[in-house]
Amino acid sequence: MSDCGCEFEAKDQAQQKALYWLLAINGVMFLAEFAIGLLGGSTALIADSLDNFADAAVYSAGLYAVGRAAQHKARAASIGGVVQILLALFAVGEVVRRTLMGSNPEPSYMVLMGVAALVANTACLLIIARHRQGDVHMRASWIFSANDVIANVGVIIGGALVYYFDTRYPDLIIGLVVGFIVLRGGVRILKDARQTRDELQASSPSEAL
Repeated sequence: MSDCGCEFEAKDQAQQKALYWLLAINGVMFLAEFAIGLLGGSTALIADSLDNFADAAVYSAGLYAVGRAAQHKARAASIGGVVQILLALFAVGEVVRRTLMGSNPEPSYMVLMGVAALVANTACLLIIARHRQGDVHMRASWIFSANDVIANVGVIIGGALVYYFDTRYPDLIIGLVVGFIVLRGGVRILKDARQTRDELQASSPSEAL
């Protein structure tokens, strides 16, 4: 058996390619959803766009981790988890602000942008699927993409309910739910990264430092 490291190099290249695609898709969707969310007055779209921004930041950290030691991958995943938690709290705060100050979401913007985001994030899910049982930073990427798809479906349902009942509250509720989905994902990622560090510490104390 050859010990040239070709297998690991191929794995790293596959991870990099997947993460570049995820970074590009989420970067574009963040800009689009945030702009449409502001234009359409939708907290659900704004929260979903912040989720995409958090994902893009995490994929950037993941690219840094590719090919590096396991502790670097765990650290990259931890950074991603913290970013997700902070942006989730911001999204929840925006929901509270708009609840108190008032809002007038445009349901057609919510549904159309929600569908576009669902298509984009389903593509992300398919891209990352083969890596979902891999290293900790790639498992984190899988969690992000899965959460995004759930959030997108929520935005679409919220837009339909805003239109049907002619009330802003479905938008606020979905925005709050999306915020908590992102928060839960961030906590889950931190736990996964912590478990990885503990395993490294148990197997080789000097390697985990």
